[in-house]
Amino acid sequence: MGLYETAREQYAAVGVDTNRALALLAEIPVSVHCWQGDDVMGFEGATQLTGGILATGNYPGRARNVKELRADVETAFGLIPGRKRFNLHAMYLDHGGAPVDRDAIEPQHFASWIEWARGQGVALDFNPTFFSHAKSADGFTLAHRDAGIRDFWIEHGRRCRTVAAHIGRELGSACRDNFWIPDGWKDHPADRLEHRALLVDALDRIFAEKLDPAHTLDAVESKLFGIGSETYVVGSHEFYLAYALSRNVVLTLDAGHFHPTESVAEKISALLPFVPRLLLHVSRPVRWDSDHVVLFDDETRAIMREIARPNAWDRVDIALDFFDASINRIAAWVIGTRATMKAILAALLEPREQVLAAEREGRLADRLGLLEEAKLLPIGAVWDEFCRRSETPTGGDWMREVASYERAVLAKRT
Repeated sequence: MGLYETAREQYAAVGVDTNRALALLAEIPVSVHCWQGDDVMGFEGATQLTGGILATGNYPGRARNVKELRADVETAFGLIPGRKRFNLHAMYLDHGGAPVDRDAIEPQHFASWIEWARGQGVALDFNPTFFSHAKSADGFTLAHRDAGIRDFWIEHGRRCRTVAAHIGRELGSACRDNFWIPDGWKDHPADRLEHRALLVDALDRIFAEKLDPAHTLDAVESKLFGIGSETYVVGSHEFYLAYALSRNVVLTLDAGHFHPTESVAEKISALLPFVPRLLLHVSRPVRWDSDHVVLFDDETRAIMREIARPNAWDRVDIALDFFDASINRIAAWVIGTRATMKAILAALLEPREQVLAAEREGRLADRLGLLEEAKLLPIGAVWDEFCRRSETPTGGDWMREVASYERAVLAKRT
């Protein structure tokens, strides 16, 4: 009997069907982010990353153009099992050598990305880019006091929605269009409400046109603090929670955008009764830095459990958001995405029915005991089976392929 068959029997003994779990895992998409491949620089010719964002490290081999980024992503995709989406920022447009400002982007600038996605068999998600631009240099965009600057960014937001709707229509899958802005102050502002009132008005103007939710879904993302906005961020969690509830848009929870003692997992069940759906940006916060490569750790597993227990996969979208320039960037993609999918699998393999029955019958010691014993069930054998069914490497075999690609491709980039 093989390892998977032995594991299948052990899980069956506690009421878990591993084949069903694997079938479910194969249908849950994870949106892999483009910006890990090039340290969030984009393809507009930027030489400096601004907006409270910092990619640390200088590992060789960063993608420098659309062609290189796509080659790197395809290599990573070949090492990641399961269903994937690909998440673009507006600054990754394919402008063909003719620079386009943010308030002038059009669907044509992403036509080649759509064709590439078709070839890869993936859907695309999207993000307006409100940083690394001359008109964001003082730390404010949609909440800027200057109406001219504010109007520039409002037009950018409108055009991004048009692009996202076009992407979703072309690929037949709703494109998640996520709005995050860096606006805030390093020290105490004289008037916190002023900028928030400006932001409400700007967002309302951006979202005024009603778009088909079958093509695109608008989302808003909060942050606790950033570099240069340590004291005050206009788009706080409370601000965007209220905005999402009152405007019926998707709320985004980034795992690295809260205080280290806060649990994003705990927020999921608290919000689902009220918001239409949630978008997750899964990352790994370490002290002040919110964007380390995702691991198969307690918090990531807790997040996925909170989706699995109420079976809310159809209401929570999972995307990744980390960027590590200190290690091989393709390895970072593979490690982080595979870890996220392992956490999903762990949640699907939990003996949910038995645990719920114990809780409802008041057998609370059994509830605790079942959850503890489940931790030692052979998830590794089930994960390897998923990789085999997906025709991707099992265990650490993917590392040899990354090393080979580094020698053949990345090492030749200057």
